[in-house]
Formats: sequence, C-alpha cells, structure tokens
Amino acid sequence: MIHKVKHVKQTRSIDYKMDIRLRVTLGVLFLLFSFYMLLAMVGFFFTGGIDQSLVDISTKEILRSETVAANPTGKLGALLSNLLINRWFGLSSLIFCYLLFIIGKRFFNKTVHHFPRQIITGIILIIWISLFFGYLSHFFSTGYLFPGGEHGYFVSAWLNSLIGQVGTLFLLILLFVAILAFGFSGIFTRCLAAVRAYAARRAEREETRRLERERKQREKESREEEDRPGQDEEEELPPFPLPDNEFPPERPEKTLYDDDDDIELTVTTTRQEERIDTNLQPTEDYDPTLDLSHYQAPPLDLLAEHSSDTPKVTPEELEENKKTIVETLRNYKIEITKIKVTVGPTVTLYEIVPAPGVKIAWIKRLEDDIALSLAALGIRIIAPIPGAGTVGIEVPNQQPEIVSMRGILAAKKFQESKYALPVALGRTISNEPYTFDLTKMPHLLVAGATGQGKSVGLNAIITSLLYKKHPAQLKFVMIDPKKVELSIYSSIERHFLAKLPNEEEAIITETSKVITTLKSLCVEMDSRYDLLKSAQVRNVKEYNDKFVARHLNPNHGHRFLPYIVVIIDEFGDLIMTAGKEVELPIARIAQLARAVGIHMIIATQRPSANIITGVIKANFPARIAFKVAAAVDSRVILDSTGANQLIGRGDMLISVNNDTTRVQCAFVDTPEVEKITKYIASQQGYASAYELPEYHDDADGSSGSDSNQGSKDPLFNDAARLVVRTQQGSTSSIQRYFSIGYTRAGRIMDQLARAGIVGPGEGSKARQVLVQDEYSLEKMLGSLSDYI
Repeated sequence: MIHKVKHVKQTRSIDYKMDIRLRVTLGVLFLLFSFYMLLAMVGFFFTGGIDQSLVDISTKEILRSETVAANPTGKLGALLSNLLINRWFGLSSLIFCYLLFIIGKRFFNKTVHHFPRQIITGIILIIWISLFFGYLSHFFSTGYLFPGGEHGYFVSAWLNSLIGQVGTLFLLILLFVAILAFGFSGIFTRCLAAVRAYAARRAEREETRRLERERKQREKESREEEDRPGQDEEEELPPFPLPDNEFPPERPEKTLYDDDDDIELTVTTTRQEERIDTNLQPTEDYDPTLDLSHYQAPPLDLLAEHSSDTPKVTPEELEENKKTIVETLRNYKIEITKIKVTVGPTVTLYEIVPAPGVKIAWIKRLEDDIALSLAALGIRIIAPIPGAGTVGIEVPNQQPEIVSMRGILAAKKFQESKYALPVALGRTISNEPYTFDLTKMPHLLVAGATGQGKSVGLNAIITSLLYKKHPAQLKFVMIDPKKVELSIYSSIERHFLAKLPNEEEAIITETSKVITTLKSLCVEMDSRYDLLKSAQVRNVKEYNDKFVARHLNPNHGHRFLPYIVVIIDEFGDLIMTAGKEVELPIARIAQLARAVGIHMIIATQRPSANIITGVIKANFPARIAFKVAAAVDSRVILDSTGANQLIGRGDMLISVNNDTTRVQCAFVDTPEVEKITKYIASQQGYASAYELPEYHDDADGSSGSDSNQGSKDPLFNDAARLVVRTQQGSTSSIQRYFSIGYTRAGRIMDQLARAGIVGPGEGSKARQVLVQDEYSLEKMLGSLSDYI
C-alpha cells in the first residue's frame, strides 16, 4: 500500500515537471516569434519595395540560397510581413506582435490584467484600423504599401458602394467610440471627464461674465438712485445693522460650488464692496474636522493598568484539571486520544479529541459530572468546536484575571484597525483582543442580569469609539431612563452628543422625549436617504467620500454626514412604559438605518420574551449576553443556552450571525471615564450639540405647532439680507454663514419662503430669490410683523 502511494506521488511529480518544461518552451516560442514578427514588419517599411520581386516567385525559387531578401529577417520575414500588411490587415498587423507577446507571458504564469479582454479588443482593433486605413487609401496613393491591407481596401470599397463614403465614415466613428468605451474604459472615462471639465470651465466663464454684468448693472442703478433729487442718503439702511462704535470685520470666504457641471465661485463680501474672484476655487478635499482642527484624542495615560503580568493559572492547576477530566470521562467508558489546553483571562479551554466510536452527545451529558469533579461552577462544554473537530470544555480559572481597557486599546489590532466604527471589547479565551466594526453588526443587543458587567460593557464600547473618532465623524444619542448610568457623558455634549433642538439636556431620560427622539431619528434617516438618492450612492461611506472630494454641492442641501450611534440603556423599562410607541421606531431604524450611518445599541437587564420580542431579535443579529439566571433567558438572547453557565464579572458570550465567542469584557472604571470626558470637554467644542431634526406629532394639535413655527427667528433679517445680497436661496449657506444647525437654517428658509423673499423648495436645487435688491428688501422687512 505504501509502495503504491509513493509511486503515485512520483508519477505526479514527473507530470508536473513535464508541464513546466512545456509551458516554458511554448512561452519562449511565442515571445521570440513576437519579436521576430515585429522586426520583420518594421523592416518591411524600408525594404518592402525591394522585396516585391519575391512575392510572385515560386516556392522552389524561394528555397534556393541564391535568392536573397533585403528584409533583416530574411525571405520568410519578408513574405510574412507582406502577407500580413499588404494582403491582410495593413499597418494594424503590428498589433499581432503585442498579442503574441502577452500570450507568451501567460505561459510563464505572469499576470496580464484583463487578458481575455485584451485579446478580443486587439483583434477588433486590428479589423477597425484596417478598415480605417482602407477607407483613406481611396483618396490617395501609397505606392507598394497598402496601409489597410487588401482586407481594409475591399471591405471599405464594398461599404462605400452600400452606404456611401459619408455613411462609411459615420460607421467607423461609431465603431471607434464603441471600442474606446468597452475596450479602453479608463481612457474613455478620462476623455469624458476632460470634455465635462471643459464644458464646466466654459459655463463658469459665462456665468462669471453674467454675474459681473449684473453687478455693474446694480451699481449703475444704485448710483442713479442716489443722484435723484429728494433722495435722503442718511435714510439708506445698512445691510447689517451694527452698533455705532463697531466696524464689521471682513466676512469669511464662502465657497459656492456645484455637483459636476455647474459653476464654482468663491465670494468674499465686505462692507465696502462685493467682488467675485474666480481664482480662489477649492483645490483640496473638504476636511470635516477643520472646525475642530486642534482636537486631540484622549491619551492612554488616562486609563489605569488593572491587569498584571504574572500568570493566574499555574502549571500544577492545569495538569490537575487535565487529569481530572480524563479520569471522569474514563469512569463513563469514554476514551480520549488527545487533550490541548488554552489559558484565557477568565476560563481555560481544554480541547479533547475523543477516541473513534465515541458519540459527542455522551460527553455533553456529563457537563454536571465534570463540574462536580473539578469543584468548579460555570463549566461549559462546546460539542463540537466549529471548524476544529474537537470537543471543548471551558473551566473557570481559580484566580480570574482583570482585562484592562488600556491594554486592549493599546493593542496593535485596535490601533491599526481600518474599521469605520472600531470597538474593542475585551479578550478571547486565546488572550487575543476582540475587536469588531459596529457598522458591520450593524446593531447590537446587550443583555444580562443585574451586576454582571452590562454597564461596564457599554462604557467599553463608548470609550473605544471616543479614542478612535473625531467629533465631526461621530455623534451619540444617549437614552438613560435610570438617569445615572450615562449622565457621566453629559460634559462632552458639545463634542460628541446629539439632541433635539431647544432641549436643555443631551442625555434623554423622560419617556415622552425618548419617543420624540426616536421619531426624530426616523426623520433624520429619511432625510439622509434623500441625500443618498440625490448623490446616487448606496451608503453613507460612499456619500461622504463623494462630499469630501467636493463632488456634492452644499448649496443643494448636501452636507457631511457623521455616524450616529444610539445607545439605549434599560430598554426593558421603556418597553414596559411605552410599549409599541418605542418598539416600532426602534424596529424601523434597525431595519433601514444601516446604510445611512445610524446604528443602535440597546441594553436590558430583563432578557424576557416580552421585552426582547421577535421584532427586536430579527433586526439585531449581533447580541452580547452576560450571565443570566436561567437557560430560558439565554435562549431569549442567543437562541441557545450558555449564558446561564457564565461566571459573571464581565464574562460574556458574543453571537454574530450565529457564531458565538466567549470574551472577558475589558474593565474601565467610572473614574477613568470621568478623566476621559473631562479631557475631551476641556478642548474647544462646537457651539452646541448636534441638532436632530424637529418632529411634530399631528396628534398634538396645530396651535402649538403653529406658534413655534410662526415666531420669527432672531436671525431672520440678517439671513434675508444674506440671501438677497448673494442671490442664493440655499439653506446650507445660511447654516455655514451664521454657524447654526441645519434644522434651524431650514426653519429660517421656510420663514423666508412664507414672507415671499424666496420661492418654494425645488428638491435639491437652491430656492429662487424673489427680491432682487436690498432696498426693496428693507422696505419688505419694515412691513413684516414678528410672526410669519
């Protein structure tokens, strides 16, 4: 038997060597032949006229040594080059040399990008070039050389007789565009980009000249107005009323730019003049972190090093446990052939390989007996370990180790991660840092009994995100019915938190406000989907990449979209008090919000079926289970048992798409979180928390809603002057100029529309400005009341 196996291996080795020899031989053959043909055809351009006498002689005459060719590749090269160039495809036959060359490369296992497409495109290009030069050869003579070959000459002549010379030319142009589009997509894209860029520059110049003409016209009208008799110059209202002792500083530069094919202008406005400078176009990518450019992430020194370097499990303990497991199984006539040990921070995994004929179910039944023999609680048997072909027995360590959050965040796996929302949660049984991307989850359910580490787990998730993300890239919506768990993060409101407009507290604690906030998040989600649709992208990452590259126009409503992480603590209390009013918006956000960058983390200490309903479970495929009291609670969370066998104090099971991993949660103490939030709060922040869109419930009645909307915003007059002066009815320009939230800017724009200063909304386009000059605007503002 052994002899046969060796013989088979030897035969395969010989076949493999023969295959290599054959491929090398064929590769060298094609490469050399390609260079030979290239030299022959290049020589044909210089010696083709001299060697024309060889074309019509017999084969016997060609084989005679007295017959000599001027071509450097001899008589064979002269005949082949004449055949390919004059008789067949003309000058395009040179492409055959390239095709032979890449075929030779493939025999050497060299990578040739898009090899089939290159072969097909090359053949089609040979035919097209032959037709093109054949078409041209009807208009001038080329001597002995036929640029398109006989193929190009006769086929083009047939096409000329069929559709005329003009039709043949149009057909050649059509075929060229098709070859360029399908065979050379990169060149085709760059050509289109160049054409669009030229059109954009031309439109920009035209628009600049138009704006300049309008500016001169307004200045002329203004001078004529001043020269009229009886005009009191002192009654002219300034564009922005200021105290007498103040002089307005020069306005910051405001960039107006369109998506792809509109104008791109940079406008600088001062009190004395309004000028247009087309030389200040943005050339760099947009930086969303520029408003807080000096922001620094918290240093690792703020975290304490809780874990020690000394091993908590001694070799004697490992040997004793191995011996006990083997003896216990042997008492039930279960033999094992191998046992492997992996020491973790909290538990030690003993992987056993049962002897042939042993059923895994027998070992699973002995869970309690093994726990009794080892005198340990929390024994968990994994039968079998997925992908390992072994049975795992997890035994708690006598002295469990504390996993430090500082060590997890300092790990190379976390520091070098490219995740959009990186989360470092703890260490696995193999002592590897457990990290994941929250955007891939995309939502997280955290459940466990009281005092088993759920709050520490939430703090670990929040802390890892604070260490990795800039305030411009991430916002938290924190809902805390207990009012004490998440209040520690209230100090970073102006950096990382989001809230409803006109709310005093960013940490939501009242049930009525929780419902309003969740519905506001649904409005935000729908708004973001409209932006994605307008930008023709599929997710928030593609949208932000496009916005950063300045391919989206803020004047059309586009804006940088930060990730929003919604954290709901004590979800069970909300379900008990609000029921479907809370569950339905959560389910809607969980179903749809992933693509627009909104992710949810809900936590509860009541893992019962009436709290974690089927709707919640269906939309939260990623779940974390801390220790629970009963197996039925574990099934509610994970759809399987196991969480009831954990040992507590941060010991948890993480299930992602039915793949379960045991992890010891990293410990981050409350004083450490306070240091982190205090460090962030000490730095420059935004003017206020990130504003969520307003949500008005129709059931609340119309009077209250109308009073809120009808009260004129304090910035209404200044915003009206800005819109009329720039002739840009853009919500984003108001937002940027006055440094206010997008929701408030939109509310001001709606008031301007009701006042008749701008027209109605037109989707993503800027609104039409109905007032043409500031003089007419001041008259209109004087007649408006405080309610619109």
